[in-house]
Amino acid sequence: MSYIAFLAGLCFLLVGAEMLVRGASRLAARLGVSPLVIGLTVVAFGTSSPELAVSIKAAFADQAGIAMGNVVGSNIFNILFILGLSAMVTPLLVAQQLIRFDIPLMVALSAALLLLVLDGQLSRLDGFLLAAGLVAYLAFLLYQNARSRAQAAAGSDSLPSDSNAWGINLLLVAAGLVLLVLGSRWLVEGAVAFASFLGVSEQVIGLTIIAAGTSLPEVVTSLIAALRGERDIAVGNVVGSNVFNILGVLGLSSLLAPSGLMVTPAMISFDIPVMLAVAVACLPICFTGGIINRWEGALLLGYYVAYTLYLILATAQHDALAGFTGVMMYFVLPLTALTLAVLSLQEQKRRSGRAR
Repeated sequence: MSYIAFLAGLCFLLVGAEMLVRGASRLAARLGVSPLVIGLTVVAFGTSSPELAVSIKAAFADQAGIAMGNVVGSNIFNILFILGLSAMVTPLLVAQQLIRFDIPLMVALSAALLLLVLDGQLSRLDGFLLAAGLVAYLAFLLYQNARSRAQAAAGSDSLPSDSNAWGINLLLVAAGLVLLVLGSRWLVEGAVAFASFLGVSEQVIGLTIIAAGTSLPEVVTSLIAALRGERDIAVGNVVGSNVFNILGVLGLSSLLAPSGLMVTPAMISFDIPVMLAVAVACLPICFTGGIINRWEGALLLGYYVAYTLYLILATAQHDALAGFTGVMMYFVLPLTALTLAVLSLQEQKRRSGRAR
């Protein structure tokens, strides 16, 4: 029954997220919201709705390991796996707005989250601050939309305004929300049963199985966007989802939890710093020519494999853990940092020469 509940919950989450994104994006378009704002809000936030549903359910059930692990694991998965796989399919074009604002914001929020949890918890006050940050971020995007409202309104005028279309889209949103609630409940219950059966902590289950499962909408969206040539959407979807995961998912989860979310020492000393390092790595990768090349995608994907392998070895307390950690810390990571630094300097020199 645990297997059935887990799979049924995952299916409900995917279908519910698809219905929510489709209905909400059509409603936003009819209200005159620009495609850019729709991509950074409705699409990105909609594909993160499984994370929101699962984390809030886990927070109410006093399962902070799943709530925190789900978000941190999803953010790592989004960048390393989704961007890596999408870039290997086709090189990804990164919009200048993402480089100038949204990616630095993602890095800043990851650092802020690390500071907030140093006391061992994400309190209700912390949750309020994060939720307020989400409101400010939405206000900024709406301000951007207002600057191009004439063009957006011109596009929306061509859409039919019959009441049936509005009703269908509202029904899609409502049905999507119902499926998300049911799916999150079954997925969390199945995951907890897995953790108990395998002797694995809820935090590791959240960082791996649940994080990958709730990120499937982002996988599908980014891959389809890459294959269709809409490569900036593939990147924007990931960045927007990560911003929403920190501000919206963790903010609301810790705000609604009876006593906030407790954060384990392993999460503070390893997993959240990994999430921050992955976000920082996006800056030089996206900065170099505004393109994520195939070899950079392979690098990201390889790091996700290494991260997952580390979690497995650490959970099993395998003898190979010390050697694996040493190779990563003293060879692979320094070599990667040096390579990205050299590429960033070359890009800076190229831009300076072009400016002259």
